[in-house]
Amino acid sequence: MSLTLTSFPENYRALVFGAGGGLGGAFARALADDPRCARVYAASRRPLDMPGATVLQADFNDPGSIAAAAEAAGADGPLHLVITATGVLHDGADLQPEKSWRDLDADRLTEVLRINLIGPSLIARHTLDRLARGPRDAPEKAVWAALSARVGSITDNRLGGWHGYRASKAALNQMIRTLSVELARKAPGAACIGLHPGTVDTGLSKPFQRNVPDGKLFTPDYSAARLLGVIDTIGPAESGQVFDWAGERIDP
Repeated sequence: MSLTLTSFPENYRALVFGAGGGLGGAFARALADDPRCARVYAASRRPLDMPGATVLQADFNDPGSIAAAAEAAGADGPLHLVITATGVLHDGADLQPEKSWRDLDADRLTEVLRINLIGPSLIARHTLDRLARGPRDAPEKAVWAALSARVGSITDNRLGGWHGYRASKAALNQMIRTLSVELARKAPGAACIGLHPGTVDTGLSKPFQRNVPDGKLFTPDYSAARLLGVIDTIGPAESGQVFDWAGERIDP
């Protein structure tokens, strides 16, 4: 599904963290195919073969690599779009979403928070200052976006369970809101948002797809295209909020 983002300046520059994952890779490929995008940087913790993108190494286990990737991507000029497409729900072994408070474990909670909150927060630290601004009377559009999840909504939580994952995404949503307040003072044309991709057919959702309704299990390419379409409609007025793949706002 090809897509052209028309709300960004011609020859805009984009950086995708987590490009080695299913959804992150789909974001990077879609942006590389956009004729209006001058440069796509694809940051991953492992080597990638991604034609049309400049591949960078970034690993949450090495905070210095995040700073280095941000510096490399910003060397050619300001960035107009930064997407953090990272996250963990399980690792296929010891790390699994909790079904009860009796499953709560300090080490597992720490790991979920490290990946779902601390990693994106460090990316924000090193990339928000690199967003395009333009003159104050004619600011350029820029968007910083991170993958969140509907289950991070506190008001929407009626089922319980998945304690650490829910809490980490709720914390990420609060971080996004807090970052947006500061960003508004420094870059009036920019927005900082969270994105809920729906249930995407990747390793993250694989063990939990059995009860997904027909038509609601998305391919990575479809979800990425829908989310990029949402990003194309976002402006400063929407900063600090979380939106799903259909463009609907998710309550905090």
